[in-house]
Amino acid sequence: MRNSLLTALLLLGYCAFAQNDLQPRLNVEKGLWVEGCDPVSYLVDGRAAQGNARYAHQMNGATFHFVSQAHKDLFVADPAHYLPQYGGWCAYAMGARNEKVEVNPETFKVKGGKVYLFYNRFFTNTLDDWNEDEVRLQSAADRNWKAFKHATNTPH
Repeated sequence: MRNSLLTALLLLGYCAFAQNDLQPRLNVEKGLWVEGCDPVSYLVDGRAAQGNARYAHQMNGATFHFVSQAHKDLFVADPAHYLPQYGGWCAYAMGARNEKVEVNPETFKVKGGKVYLFYNRFFTNTLDDWNEDEVRLQSAADRNWKAFKHATNTPH
């Protein structure tokens, strides 16, 4: 009986770990997704907007901030629609270097109803590089993200 209980507890723990492991890894620092930027604003308002902790939502180990309750409700109803590609990591780095790299939330592109975020610091704007070779980079980023999707949350 004791061995059966121990086995059941181990299996339950494994299933919980496995289920958590299947959650996509998002671009978070100290639990906050992309510096508190509202992911809904990209598609609804056409701009990057700083969210408010008053309208917070937690998902997959990340806390999302929104500019309003309406934006939060849209996200909660369909997070896959509003979440930028590659978990919010730099699209260019995912495609060109197979790496997760931080982004500047104000450097983004919307294409086909999807949002792509980019690194833009220290005289380097990867959106420009992305635009020069978008088809190849997007294809590579899609492939690479499949491997990274369930990897650790820490950038390389």
